[in-house]
Amino acid sequence: MIIGNFDPLDLRTDKGALWENFLISERVKQNEYKESLARKYFWRTKQQQEVDFVEDIGGCIYGYEFKWSDTKAKKLPKTFTEAYKSENKIITRKNFRDFVII
Repeated sequence: MIIGNFDPLDLRTDKGALWENFLISERVKQNEYKESLARKYFWRTKQQQEVDFVEDIGGCIYGYEFKWSDTKAKKLPKTFTEAYKSENKIITRKNFRDFVII
């Protein structure tokens, strides 16, 4: 609404960013509703490797990568996984409900 773009989702070039914003917003709301002690982070290296969303829950690190398209699903950076011994998950339109409803 703010940018005045009411095109159908399939025509939008920013659908990945919208998807990521939706997922993070919903996850943060659920964590607040449940009074979760999860700490929220984003992670990126100087080489532009990134993890879309990171949670620290009681010392356990969880990394999430958000993908609008299943064909673009990929693994999280090995640098992140090895450094933090994290549990990682790719979130797509097929499995997002498990992520946003805690």
